[in-house]
Amino acid sequence: MIEKYKSEHLYEWMVEIRRKLHRHPELAFEEIETAKVLMEQLTKLGISYDYAGPGHAVIGKLFSKSAVAPVVALRADMDALPGTENTHLPFASCMQGRMHACGHDAHMTMVLGAAALLKTSPPPCHVLFVFQPAEEKGGGARVVLESGALQSVSAIFGGHVTHHYRVGEIMVADGVITAQSDRFKIHIKGKGGHGARPHEATDAIVITGLLITALQTLVSREINPVYPAVVTIGTVHAGSAPNVIAEEAILEGSIRSTLPEVRDHIHTGLRRMAKAIGELHNAKIDIDITQGYPPVVNTTRESQIAHRAAEKVVGRTRLMTLDHPSMGSEDFSYYLQKIPGCYVRFGARRHEHEYIPLHSPEFDLNEEVLKVGAAFFDEVIRETAQDYLS
Repeated sequence: MIEKYKSEHLYEWMVEIRRKLHRHPELAFEEIETAKVLMEQLTKLGISYDYAGPGHAVIGKLFSKSAVAPVVALRADMDALPGTENTHLPFASCMQGRMHACGHDAHMTMVLGAAALLKTSPPPCHVLFVFQPAEEKGGGARVVLESGALQSVSAIFGGHVTHHYRVGEIMVADGVITAQSDRFKIHIKGKGGHGARPHEATDAIVITGLLITALQTLVSREINPVYPAVVTIGTVHAGSAPNVIAEEAILEGSIRSTLPEVRDHIHTGLRRMAKAIGELHNAKIDIDITQGYPPVVNTTRESQIAHRAAEKVVGRTRLMTLDHPSMGSEDFSYYLQKIPGCYVRFGARRHEHEYIPLHSPEFDLNEEVLKVGAAFFDEVIRETAQDYLS
């Protein structure tokens, strides 16, 4: 049973918007129709906005009467994921190969709900409602920062739905929340040949197997167990026929870590192992490592503000803590490198529902979370204004 929230009267409206967004997911930097829906709703609410076109953010603006009032931002992500939805919902994605498997449709709706509450009862601060493109791929947060739209922002807040918690629970924590994310690509060049004459070839697939096994020891045998780290090989492409020894193989993977020194050690170790295995088997191995999103690190003051806001909305017993940082990544981290802020998590699972991970084709959420998110974002703006003006 979900208790009454300040946003209760907005629930049916929010559900309608969320389902409309869910039906029409758009990939990173392609959020054209999504932006149109958001601008339409902001216009109905009487909130002005800026939009520079596809690939950019929709930024709603609610101004205080005081020129010296602080500027506080709320952020929601707009993009969906590639994938085929398998929820069988009546409002499931109608866009082939695209789905909102990460809850961004809910995030946008929550911030719109907060905008409706804040418009009705304006806080003593300026508010920016930042609907950002391309969180999943491309780091849309950097596009927003480079535009200069957030230069005057004093604090920024965002959040994410999760099945790790039940509806009505909010996780707020100070410090590191998510991991650093890097990607790598390994190109193995051997010598092709006939499957019946392996002595005449250098088998890229055999080398691939050795390298995959070796890389797992980077974390299990070279990183202090108390420091979170993950090395994952996500794709392997090699071979052309059952009786042909593969000349080339390409591996792609990701690295997750929370400490710079751990990240550096994994990068160095990856190159060291690839070089050694290449020399051992007379193959050429090239590695390209692409730096991903930095870790999300909440600032102390803003975490305390978010904690107070969450307690007012859901009560102390439903405030969750974070024992260990998530090994996922999130480009909200770019904002926190420039602006103080806090990133929270909203429980989106009913007690009787099974856990379904984000990015799963079966992912859906309990829409009651929309009330919680809208009420929290409304309250965190008011708490921030009070804290900054006191």
